Amino acid sequence: MSDIKPVFLPERQRFALDDDGKIIGAAHYRDFDGSEGVERIFFHTTVDEEYGGQGLASIMVKFALENTIASGARIVPVCPYVKAYVAKHTEYAEHLVEPEKHHLDILPRG
Repeated sequence: MSDIKPVFLPERQRFALDDDGKIIGAAHYRDFDGSEGVERIFFHTTVDEEYGGQGLASIMVKFALENTIASGARIVPVCPYVKAYVAKHTEYAEHLVEPEKHHLDILPRG
C-alpha cells in the first residue's frame, strides 16, 4: 500500500484520503449553526473502488470524527457509513446530534 493518509479539506467541506497527491476517498459534510454551536452533518462517504476492502473508509471517518470533536463541533450522522460507524463506536455517543429536517434541508440535492 502506498502512502495513503487522511486529510482535512475545509475549503471543499470534506475530509479525504490522499494517496501521494491523488484523492481516493472523501467524507462530505456541511456545518450547521445549532443552538449549542456547530453541528457537522456527514452526508456522503466514498472510497474509490480499487481501494476498497482495506479499511480506509474507517480510517478516514475516525480522523473526521476526531477532528470534528477537537474543533468543538457536534456530529450529525446522515451518511449510512457514518451512522454505522458511530453505532459500533459508542465512544462518540455524547457528541452526536440526531438528524432533523433543518439538517437535511441544507444538504446538496442529487
